[in-house]
Amino acid sequence: MPKMKTHKGTAKRFRRTGTGKIMRAKAFKSHILTKKSPKRIRGFRQETVIADADVKTVSQRMGSK
Repeated sequence: MPKMKTHKGTAKRFRRTGTGKIMRAKAFKSHILTKKSPKRIRGFRQETVIADADVKTVSQRMGSK
């Protein structure tokens, strides 16, 4: 059986931490920012951990266990 290829779109969107968690960027930060509060916009800068339901799928597509 051939090796699994990394899904490059997934690899660009997620990253794995040293402890093995998978991090993602926040949504809604790219445009129409005038109606969003400065506090909310600052919050978009931080990454967050992906949902438990998505861990298996994203891990497989990143080519890691």
